Amino acid sequence: MHTVMSVMRGAEGWLQKRGVEAPKRSAELLLGKVLKLDRLELYLEHDRPLNEQERAALRELVLRRGDGEPVAHLLGSWSFRGHELEVGPAVLVPRPETEELVDVAIDKLQGGEGKHAIDLGTGSGAIAIALAIEQPGLTVLGTDASQNALCVARHNADYHKVTDRVQFLHGSWWQPVPDEQQFDLVVSNPPYIDPKALDGLEDNVRKFEPPLALFSAPGDVASCYRELALGLEHHLRPGGWFVAETGYLAATASHEVFAELPFLTNVELRDDLSGQPRFVLAQRCS
Repeated sequence: MHTVMSVMRGAEGWLQKRGVEAPKRSAELLLGKVLKLDRLELYLEHDRPLNEQERAALRELVLRRGDGEPVAHLLGSWSFRGHELEVGPAVLVPRPETEELVDVAIDKLQGGEGKHAIDLGTGSGAIAIALAIEQPGLTVLGTDASQNALCVARHNADYHKVTDRVQFLHGSWWQPVPDEQQFDLVVSNPPYIDPKALDGLEDNVRKFEPPLALFSAPGDVASCYRELALGLEHHLRPGGWFVAETGYLAATASHEVFAELPFLTNVELRDDLSGQPRFVLAQRCS
């Protein structure tokens, strides 16, 4: 008899042989999607038999996972700081490091009441929506060059009922932002992977995540940071903060972009919880 436990263990073993990261968690999540059960419920119902339709649905998902498709895409949603978000091929799957980025941003914001933030290259809207949920009174603008990504972001904002304080505009970086608008916080998780390093990426990233959200200009990992820097003098209020995510291969180059700007102070390259250089911070001179 094919039970929840036997089928889940079979899926885990097959995924493990395919070299899939965290095969047990993948099997749990995918079976949970098919049966509409959370992890605890799966184990409480470990001896529940599965019918052929349920097994076929799981088989399809497991095969796709084995081919490298991100489990978040297969689920259609992902948790970011405890907030469930729609995700898909149009947007990056939010990473734990980006959850840390929100912590850094909230610390520098020091309260949201009456303040304004902008999330440049918002993607799924994860950062903008988390800021709005966790900082009542904060208004957030998100921009993105991808209309498909903005459709996802708007759906997520609507789901979390923050559309009264979160707005999304279509355009590259600062381009759609009104000239007169200024912000207390500028935050971004821009592309910083050199497309020449494509072979070094994991399959699930290279095959399934949007290139527009991943890659810098060829041979120039700091290209997007220079785009971000262009609008800071005009749009970042005196005393306001800029906070951006970076990666270890781009950390030094991205930091240098902001260290060279005379209107910024307290420019810092900060490590994430794993000890990797991850966040570039800078404050607009008062």
